[in-house]
Amino acid sequence: MYQNDYQKFSASPLPSAPPYTSSQPAVATGIPISSTGNLQPGTEVPWSTGLCDCFSDVTNCCITCWCPCITFGQIAEIVDKGTVSCFAIGAIYAALAYFTGCACLFSCLYRTKLRKQLILKGSPCEDCLVHVFCESCSLCQEYRELTHRGFDMSLGWEGNMERQNRGVAMAPVVERGMQR
Repeated sequence: MYQNDYQKFSASPLPSAPPYTSSQPAVATGIPISSTGNLQPGTEVPWSTGLCDCFSDVTNCCITCWCPCITFGQIAEIVDKGTVSCFAIGAIYAALAYFTGCACLFSCLYRTKLRKQLILKGSPCEDCLVHVFCESCSLCQEYRELTHRGFDMSLGWEGNMERQNRGVAMAPVVERGMQR
């Protein structure tokens, strides 16, 4: 049977639950990944990769170095759960970078939102400093984190939710009241 994410990461997991193995496909849940499967309330988990591990995903590293607005747009769409489009938020980032040169102050807000959603270690001050001094590395790290959490960044929010919900049966639609 399927167990829900709360049970999987609660302090008392189901005894019949199969152990997590890396061969299982990752599902985009936004729930922190932990090696033991147990999380205490308020526990922050470390980032899945380091800040300077950019070359573990060379394609994303190159895209982020040459056009960070693309990577930022993909991250922001997932963090905002589809309320903004990748294109729109990426265009805002590009405009801020072009006209002010300080798009890092905007993107650090999204790092803080991402960190809070995924219960990652860090602080708002660290988020700002990382973006100010190493914008490309921080965007690459956020992209890798979402990828490791099961998000396919090329699909956007809607595509990831559709992929996650595939196979879930919908309740039947009742057109009229009960009849005999």
